[in-house]
Amino acid sequence: MMKAISVLSIGALAAIIAGCLNTEQSAAATGERYPWKKDIVTTVFWIGEQPSRNNPVPNRMSSWDKDWSRSYGGFDDPNPAHRSNYIPVKFTPRQNPFYCALPYNDKAVTGHRPEAARVVPWFKEAYQGPGVSTCKDRWVAIRKGNRTAYAQWEDAGPFRTDYWQYVFGNERPKPNLNKGAGLDVSPAVRDYLELNETDVTDWRFVEFSEVSRGPWSALGENNTFVISDRKTGKGIGRGVKAR
Repeated sequence: MMKAISVLSIGALAAIIAGCLNTEQSAAATGERYPWKKDIVTTVFWIGEQPSRNNPVPNRMSSWDKDWSRSYGGFDDPNPAHRSNYIPVKFTPRQNPFYCALPYNDKAVTGHRPEAARVVPWFKEAYQGPGVSTCKDRWVAIRKGNRTAYAQWEDAGPFRTDYWQYVFGNERPKPNLNKGAGLDVSPAVRDYLELNETDVTDWRFVEFSEVSRGPWSALGENNTFVISDRKTGKGIGRGVKAR
């Protein structure tokens, strides 16, 4: 029994290392630290979304925030008739309206998942203790055609929360109820990229220094731009530009 466990552990570790090395080699070939994940089925989700057949979990809370709707400031109404300049007309969000979900959660009930320190590329530099996710608020570039939006990673999904082999490695999303979706995006991202409710995009992780200013840089207590601007006194008068 012990021998079998040892072989399994070694095999699992080898798979993790191989996946990370393949990702690094792919990124090096393109001159980017994080490579593009191309042709990914992408669906729209929103804070406050009610459960449905294709979305069994309500979005009142996220994997990292039990009071996500309250933290955001309310229901992120996806109806275009109820939105203006990428945000709901009824309130100004307290968090970045450009958000997304990927099917991995680095947190466990206590501390982090056993593989997190090995598979999350920025784990060491982002680590702030066992109670804090190293993935939450990470910036992601999302591309459709010749347009690129930037969003912050705020939830785990669609469907899975343990699929590091896709999120950080080279595997493709597995089949699921949403046509094999591997990325969820907010209504703001949908509107900026002019996406259908189910569409296909490319995405990759980016460093904050790679993120250009745009409508995703204007709002949110969790927004790196807002935090930085407040520290330097540049935040006064900034807002979401009209479309």
